[in-house]
Amino acid sequence: MLSLEIIDVSLLKKTRISDRTNLEFQAEFFNMLNRVNFGPPGTTVFANGAISASAGLITTLATNPRQIQFGLKLIF
Repeated sequence: MLSLEIIDVSLLKKTRISDRTNLEFQAEFFNMLNRVNFGPPGTTVFANGAISASAGLITTLATNPRQIQFGLKLIF
């Protein structure tokens, strides 16, 4: 069974500049703890009559590494 433990977090800060103008700052963190979720190992043991060098090796990730994005919005 594949267990995917990922924590995504979003932070938002609203600041009033004047009566009709606001500024919003947003930060989003995807896979915040940067947990590695490996993909399945290679299942090909024999290729063209020879033993495959990648048999049983894990060469992929099931999820993306940590990603961070920031946004700034001026509302008037």
